[in-house]
Formats: sequence, C-alpha cells, structure tokens
Amino acid sequence: MMASSDSMAPSGPFQPVSLQYTKARRQYQQWLDRVTPFVLYRWLGTAGVLALFVLRILFAQGWYIDAHAIYLLNLLLAFLQPKFDPSLEQDFLADEIEEGGEDSTSPLPSQRDDEFRPFVRRLPEWQFWLSATRATVIALFCSFSEMFDIPVYWPILVVYFFVLFLLTMRRQIQHMIKYKYVPFDIGRKVRYGGSK
Repeated sequence: MMASSDSMAPSGPFQPVSLQYTKARRQYQQWLDRVTPFVLYRWLGTAGVLALFVLRILFAQGWYIDAHAIYLLNLLLAFLQPKFDPSLEQDFLADEIEEGGEDSTSPLPSQRDDEFRPFVRRLPEWQFWLSATRATVIALFCSFSEMFDIPVYWPILVVYFFVLFLLTMRRQIQHMIKYKYVPFDIGRKVRYGGSK
C-alpha cells in the first residue's frame, strides 16, 4: 500500500487553515526570493514604508516612534560590527598565551603582508533589511490601535535616542579605527577571472 503525500498533512477541522497557512508562507518566501537581488529597490521600499509611518505619526499625533527608532539603531549597530570581534579575539589570544598556548592569527589583517580577509558582518544586509522592514510594517499597523499609543514626555525620549546614537556610534567608529576595518565596500568592485 502506497502512502500519499496528503497522508502527512494534518487532518481534522484545522486542515484547510493549515493548508492556507502553508500556501501563504510559500508565496511569501517566493516573493522574498524574487526581491533579493534588487538591493536599492528593497531599501527604497523600506524608506517609503518608514516615510508612511512617520506621516501616520505626524497626522495621528501619537507617541510611537521612539521604540521603533531604538530598535532600528540596534539593527544598524549589528550591521556595522564584524561577526568575529577582533577585540574579543585579542583578549582570548592574550589569555591563551598567558596559559602557555600558541599564538594564532586575527580574522582581520594586521599587517600589509597579511592575506586579505573580507569583512563579515554580524548582521548581514539581507537580515538587516528584512528585520527593519518587518519592524516598520508592524509599527505602522500598531499605530492604528489606541492600545499602543502610550503618552510619554517625548523630549526626554528624543534626547535619550540622540545621546544613545552619539555614544554608540562614537564607540563603533573608535572600534573601526582601532582595528582598521571599514564595514562598507568603497571603490570599484574587483571581478575575479575576468578581463582587466
């Protein structure tokens, strides 16, 4: 007796809901796969949704923006940081050398003769875009509910955001200078295997 592929599907009153959910997830994933190569258009779309969110806040005169801005700042910092932090590795190497271990190399080049190692982000661009877009869409929909409109003294939150932004970006820039890395591709792209 052959088992059909439908025998693995859940049976009962929730089967149509489950099938529709699976179909919707598959369509959503297909849409994400289609938009992946269009980096500029993806970010322009996210900027558009963010602009709609800001306009919604201005017209509704609500208090929604500060938590969203702090979340986006958190995503930006993860995007700018290397996946393997050289400061943590140096601390680990110093501890290892003190214990009599051998010296190993850093993931970032430390001398001119070191081999090139590409910058690997803690949060890849795709995940940064997807998380920022999802958060903005969710925040936009939440702005239509009075339940999420909690009144606060907004000048304190705005000052808090700017102080947080300045302190974290200063620390991040000092980290980039100390370990000599730039988290952006600047200049001409080099193609391997092609003509010069």
